[in-house]
Amino acid sequence: MPGMRKYFLSASLALFVAATAVSAVAVPTPAAAAEIKYVVNNVPITTTDIQHRNAFFRLQRRKGDAGNEMIEQTLRLAEAQRLGIRISDKQVNDAYARFASSNKMQVAQLDSILAQAGVTKQHFKDFIRSQMAWNQAIGARYRAEQSSTGLSSQQEAVRNMLKKGGSKPSATEYMLQQVIFVIPPAERKSTLGKRKREAEALRARFNGCANTHQFAKGLLDVTVRDLGRILAPQLPPEWADQIKKTKAGGATGVRETDRGVEFIGVCSAREVSDDRVAQLVLQEENANTDADELGKKYMEELKKKANIVRR
Repeated sequence: MPGMRKYFLSASLALFVAATAVSAVAVPTPAAAAEIKYVVNNVPITTTDIQHRNAFFRLQRRKGDAGNEMIEQTLRLAEAQRLGIRISDKQVNDAYARFASSNKMQVAQLDSILAQAGVTKQHFKDFIRSQMAWNQAIGARYRAEQSSTGLSSQQEAVRNMLKKGGSKPSATEYMLQQVIFVIPPAERKSTLGKRKREAEALRARFNGCANTHQFAKGLLDVTVRDLGRILAPQLPPEWADQIKKTKAGGATGVRETDRGVEFIGVCSAREVSDDRVAQLVLQEENANTDADELGKKYMEELKKKANIVRR
């Protein structure tokens, strides 16, 4: 759900604004042995966790209740686990590296800033993981609520929009092909570089989707998936920007994923406008509008059900 990305981005941007002045941030003195401050559904939150979150607040130059934020972070991660949402270490590390790069820093520089401020890179990575998981949890909740209202309500919204003189929205429809160079986990360190070079070589030969299966036949452990027609609002967030920048007949850059290394071929792209597109666009607009309200409501429900003990 695209509207939910702002939960992570807003905090990240605030962090960068303060990062340039990190030398002015008071570095916390060494903490005493951690004590358990809260227990949330049998998961402990320590005084050290709260100290790190307070340091995070100082770095962002904002005020907040560190204890409550850690309680909510614990509930977010638990709910994601209940829903079967898994955010891998690689996804977190990639997001951490992208954040450093987008703010014109090396990862080591970001590590240093967080350490000096008393946040620590691990605390920030835990924060990233919880936000990514929470985004997916809210997205699932939103889709469930939308499906329960039925398609007719969306169609009625389209009709009302057209009655008021609005034009039916359009979106780009892509035909996509996914090319995966599979790397078994046990072989990742030893073969990652080689597989990247193989993927780059095939990507360089890519000139449309017709011959990809044939090209891949002579390669070991390469999977080609025809993904069919996908509208722009349905694109996976991790691929959306690259796909939108790629012309029909071309391919995105090669990315590392949990499966190995892969790229997406754009077979074709065209603008379409129909009730299905209008429904998706309206859903996205509603998602952006309702994100804060839905997130607050969801968290209130989790807190009511949770067993939260203060020590």
